[in-house]
Amino acid sequence: MSTPHIVIAGGGYVGMYTALGLQKRLQRGDARITVIDPRSAMTYQPFLPEAAAGSLEPRHVVVPLRKTLDGCEVITARITAIDHAARTIRVEPLAGGPYDLGYDELVVAVGSVARTLPIPGLAEHGMGFKQIEEAISLRNHVLDRLDVAASVQDSATRGKALTFVFVGGGYAGVEALAEIEDMARFATRYYETISEADLRFVLVEAANRILPEVGPDLGRYTVDRLTERGIEVRLNTRLVSCVDRNVVLSDGDTFEADTIVWTAGVKANPVLAASDLPLDDKGRVRTLPTLQVQGVDSAWSAGDNAAVPDLTAAPGQFCSPSAQHAVRQAKVLADNMVRSLRGEPLEEYKHKHVGSVASLGLYKGVAQVYGVKLRGYPAWFMHRTYHMSRMPTFNKKVRVVLDWTLALFFRRDVVSLGSLQHPKDDFRRAAA
Repeated sequence: MSTPHIVIAGGGYVGMYTALGLQKRLQRGDARITVIDPRSAMTYQPFLPEAAAGSLEPRHVVVPLRKTLDGCEVITARITAIDHAARTIRVEPLAGGPYDLGYDELVVAVGSVARTLPIPGLAEHGMGFKQIEEAISLRNHVLDRLDVAASVQDSATRGKALTFVFVGGGYAGVEALAEIEDMARFATRYYETISEADLRFVLVEAANRILPEVGPDLGRYTVDRLTERGIEVRLNTRLVSCVDRNVVLSDGDTFEADTIVWTAGVKANPVLAASDLPLDDKGRVRTLPTLQVQGVDSAWSAGDNAAVPDLTAAPGQFCSPSAQHAVRQAKVLADNMVRSLRGEPLEEYKHKHVGSVASLGLYKGVAQVYGVKLRGYPAWFMHRTYHMSRMPTFNKKVRVVLDWTLALFFRRDVVSLGSLQHPKDDFRRAAA
């Protein structure tokens, strides 16, 4: 009997943790495992706000796939189509032409992408906040805007540079806004002509509350704390346009802003539409509680791109797209794949969401865990403790803790490395 080839499409939470589980449970020769992802490292997204604010070294919140998955083959390439009937997946590497890769077992873990809307100017001027390069770019951009504001005499240009708009009041938007605002206010002490009062931060949310995951009470508490810090929280408000960085809101307000960060939700990776797998109305792969793809053999899925039944909720409910579910689903998925290869019965995924934690900047946070509500420093400490425990590999855990420890004795760096965005500019000018 030939060795089965397992292809894991995606190297995020589900992809990496599934590969780790298979690597630990299978003996060499039991299966050949291939992981395909456009990036060579997995990003631990809950730490992106701290990486953007300079509390964590960006390299410490990413996990290199080849080093961690030393028992697997890693292909750095985009996935453009899946033909499960033919057991092939279409991959497009960074160089060279696309090709088809055959497999026996498939794990669909392509995750999610930013859910954007056809808002005029958004594609040209908006910034995302889902990958490590976006976090680094946002940090450099914000500090670069402070440099611009301190160096110009035109009041309109200065006001535009010091206005920062975040669209979306979920985890990503609130945590990114809070950490960046914390960093920018700290940085103003090094600018003689900029004070904290000159900074303008605006949070735009289409719903009537923010952070719905922590409940209405803590959501209102968060709005109050952000407002106390001078942050404008616009609820029941939509971004209508941002052409030429002229921000137009649905409440009628209009102003100019150099920084527009879009964090208004995610959607299943659109590559799934180029597959013959069963999808729900949100474009997610339909799965059974065992994490097998519904109605087909030799296919598995979990995480943001999967509609996994929530056995702890009412019938018809699905697991939320969170790291808490993704990591646990990956463990069950890996176990079930091994059981399937050995002809053993499979187990169903069942996990009740224990709660949510969110950081609101240094020493500030909100949390609701097992029904217990926490605010301020205790919630912030729980946020850090929980996510440090979830960080993959002992090496990265130690590096994260060391970053935090050093921050107790040294002030954060607020230097702008904006030139990294255009590293060849100086050379081109010299060559011209």
